[in-house]
Amino acid sequence: MTLVTTERPTTERPTTGRLVDHFQLGLDAPICLTWELTYACNLACVHCLSSSGRRDPRELSTAECKALIDEFERMQIFYVNIGGGEPTIRGDFWELVDYATDHHVGVKFSTNGSRITPEVADRLASSDYVDVQISLDGATSDVNDAIRGVGSFDTAIRAMERMAEAGFVGFKLSVVVTRQNVSQLDAFKALADKYQAQLRLTRLRPSGRGADVWDELHPTADQQRTLYAWLLAHGEQVLTGDSFFHLAGYGEPLPGLNLCGAGRVVCLVDPVGDVYACPFAIHDEFLAGNVRSPGGFDRVWKSSDLFTDLRRPDTGGACLSCGSYDACRGGCMAAKFFTGLPLDGPDPECVLGNGEALLAAVGDTVLPQPSPDHSRTSPRTAPGGPGQSGPSATPVAVALLPRRADRACDENPLAAFDPHSHPR
Repeated sequence: MTLVTTERPTTERPTTGRLVDHFQLGLDAPICLTWELTYACNLACVHCLSSSGRRDPRELSTAECKALIDEFERMQIFYVNIGGGEPTIRGDFWELVDYATDHHVGVKFSTNGSRITPEVADRLASSDYVDVQISLDGATSDVNDAIRGVGSFDTAIRAMERMAEAGFVGFKLSVVVTRQNVSQLDAFKALADKYQAQLRLTRLRPSGRGADVWDELHPTADQQRTLYAWLLAHGEQVLTGDSFFHLAGYGEPLPGLNLCGAGRVVCLVDPVGDVYACPFAIHDEFLAGNVRSPGGFDRVWKSSDLFTDLRRPDTGGACLSCGSYDACRGGCMAAKFFTGLPLDGPDPECVLGNGEALLAAVGDTVLPQPSPDHSRTSPRTAPGGPGQSGPSATPVAVALLPRRADRACDENPLAAFDPHSHPR
């Protein structure tokens, strides 16, 4: 992987200094690519960033998926983060995993655990090129099941037990931090340790169905401070995937890139082959192209107008005069967009409070909605709180449902990365 060589007359690429200064101008291949194989899902999580539920009949075929993996290999994309929906629902899931690893493309996939049988756990434990993260959003069933559905806590725990019994050390326990579970950070860490897993915390974004519940679920200002202190204390043991770089405004930066990598070092390929700048920005505004178009993914990544624009140097906008701008870089693009804030303004959860007045000014403005929405039911409504089942459907126990990177990529997509060489 090398730095993009497309000429930009007004931009001089730095030859020394921080990696963040190199990467804001883009690379010739993403460091971490998220690939959603399907929107089909056997859960209806209230905060689902892709509004998953129903399968899209236009999904890439097995042959098209393999052709895309061939592109990833040619571009030297080491790992892809596979998600959905629930990716294991696809009948060709394991065929595609095997094809990827046979072609030097490692796989990390996210799952609710409902299909982690003892046999699957043994298979995963025997591979050096497949990693798995099991999603859990409460350290207790009442908190988790209010977000992910009745029975989902027990399903995830059972999956972790099977992974541990198979001897898979270091799989991920993935948690979206919410107002209801911030107080459970130590309990999450204890759960991960119990099953020899690694805790991964990610930020709640107002994307997909998460936009409907963000006001009720995103951490308060005091909770953000608590989270920041906890991450500083546990930074060497806990992965974040650069989710919380907006918290760097408190002072000391957290480990990682501390930069919005959308279209620069990360992107999303969705089930129908659409390429978005960011996994949390599934909207036409951030659609760069489609892998079925002439030139495929390679051309979209290297030549799309959207990605070219995103790779221009940041102007900083309204945040440029802030003394914390160099630390937080204005925060998350998707969080701003889906809460109705300008992209060149502060993050809605700006730790200095600079987003609060702008959020108040948004008022009753109609906010952008994800495109497309694959939720199984509508209209969507907000959840009632911990202990309740969710926003849009009668809860169904997971057990009764029909058949839902380099591992360092979770922690820091730049771990051991040399911008001047990319050894296989």
